[in-house]
Amino acid sequence: MIRNVKPGDAESIAKIYNYYIENTAITFDENPVTTGNIRQKIAAICNKAYPYLVYEKDGQPLGYAFISTWRPQSAYGISLETSIYIDPQHTGKGLGSELYKALIEKSRQINIHSLIAVISLPNESSRKLHEKFGFRLIGNFKETGFKFGRLIDVEFWQKIL
Repeated sequence: MIRNVKPGDAESIAKIYNYYIENTAITFDENPVTTGNIRQKIAAICNKAYPYLVYEKDGQPLGYAFISTWRPQSAYGISLETSIYIDPQHTGKGLGSELYKALIEKSRQINIHSLIAVISLPNESSRKLHEKFGFRLIGNFKETGFKFGRLIDVEFWQKIL
């Protein structure tokens, strides 16, 4: 079931996100987050009335997706950045597609004009997810990030709603 995030989800979300911080270059965060960090992020996103969704099964969050500020200037308020993370034990089962579909619909409902995804490479599953939902590759920034001792390319994808 897909539902709105609750503050009580912070521990599960932190656990999912920390896996990606510690084991992948999908995020450029390098230090694990705490439940408190996640609670603050949930509050900041929800205070702006942006969607923050959780995929739950048997009372356990298995993934989450949200939109957040892309750039701080008010002119960019019509374009928001997407984020999606799935518990690594539950990837490849369609949860990401279900979450993304719901996130895009909620974004339309609040009159967001453009969604922007930032994908560090390699990440073929994320590229396929974005293509599936009509995002288009806008640009590739070569050697933009550095994590785990290597330079990483970053792609920007966009969907006009």
